[in-house]
Amino acid sequence: MTHSTTEQRVATLGELEQLKKELRRQDFKFTPDQKARFDLLTELRRSHVAEYYEDGRVWIGPSLAGKKLDEGDSE
Repeated sequence: MTHSTTEQRVATLGELEQLKKELRRQDFKFTPDQKARFDLLTELRRSHVAEYYEDGRVWIGPSLAGKKLDEGDSE
């Protein structure tokens, strides 16, 4: 993944967040342009996440939160 690709993905998330804030300010009603942009950005985000799964960059398994790590015997 290149630096510009990473920047694009971060920008997508930021713009989605801004649109969600505008949605709340506008009594939960998008303008047609905002709706089209939101749909496009949502589809982009879904494709990014799908790529993460395809590349094996997503943890699939039980949560290890709060469990001690097994570092093996240090003897």
